[in-house]
Amino acid sequence: MVHTTELIEIVLPGKVEPEGLELHRRAVPAPAAGQVVVAVEATGVSFAEQQMRRGRYYDQPPFPFVPGYDLVGTVQAVGEGVDTGLVGRRVAALTKTGGWTSHIVLDAADAVEVPAGVGAVDAETAVVNGITAWQMLHRKARIRPGRTVLVHGANGGVGTVLVQLALAAGARVIGTASPRHHDALRAHGVIPVDYSSGDVPARVRALAPEGVDAVFDHVGGEGVVGSWRLLKRGGTLVSYGTAATRDDEGSGAWPVLKLLGRVWLWNWLPNGRSAYFYNVWAGRAYARGRFRARLRADLTEVFTALQRGEITARVAAELPLVRAAEAMRLAESGTVAGKVVLVP
Repeated sequence: MVHTTELIEIVLPGKVEPEGLELHRRAVPAPAAGQVVVAVEATGVSFAEQQMRRGRYYDQPPFPFVPGYDLVGTVQAVGEGVDTGLVGRRVAALTKTGGWTSHIVLDAADAVEVPAGVGAVDAETAVVNGITAWQMLHRKARIRPGRTVLVHGANGGVGTVLVQLALAAGARVIGTASPRHHDALRAHGVIPVDYSSGDVPARVRALAPEGVDAVFDHVGGEGVVGSWRLLKRGGTLVSYGTAATRDDEGSGAWPVLKLLGRVWLWNWLPNGRSAYFYNVWAGRAYARGRFRARLRADLTEVFTALQRGEITARVAAELPLVRAAEAMRLAESGTVAGKVVLVP
């Protein structure tokens, strides 16, 4: 492995257009005890970064900071107390911020090994998207064979993984997307619904007259009410985003708080249905050991599914890290299927 002493990172200085992102250079830091230095091979552009540059991600750090929700790379150095056998191994990590860089220092306990034979870019598409899809499907909705699920944004980063995992679990999958993605969804075995034409709940109800067993909704806003009403008795709504409010002004926390209020109310009502607002970081603050163990177990399941071919990596585009502005523009365009990946 070739080691370098210079680190390149993309900094978000404030509420800027993508072209306002800054490229900074500094020395690669040394790992402290319990830490590793990872040479990043792939990092992604997710909806979180799109909200962060608008100052609307509900718990983002103060500006300036380095975006980057997840990454895959190779361990370059280890600190005291860390197994030296980790050097040279490929690992993945959830970071929330900091991933848009050529090198990063992580706690060794937060690095999850990527199985042999899984490439860095393929693995990157399955980190935050895969863990989100896996936990919503299996830990929240607890989907079983024969169930019917509705996935909003079935062509998106999380959606493409979610529909494949749901199909692998034996579910019948209905997915909303624009018409240009319908053929690809049908090829996967998904029943497509055009989200842009007419009454989506009515179209879904025509396919599932008794309602669906689970809805996975990243849109939020008022549309989440329609998702709730589509559930049959015993069904589960998993809300995991507020895409409908991405371009709104004002507090980024308010749409989330409103969703949380609705979830609380719906669960309080005696109607035989349940609702969740999914947060991949839930439990990390007060039970870090349990959080890390669950993350490691679930991400390993996702990588195993990738190895088996139960899910396939959907790479919308692969661009150099220095072209982060272009990558963000592309991710925000709504014209791509899968994940936009940055390669340092």
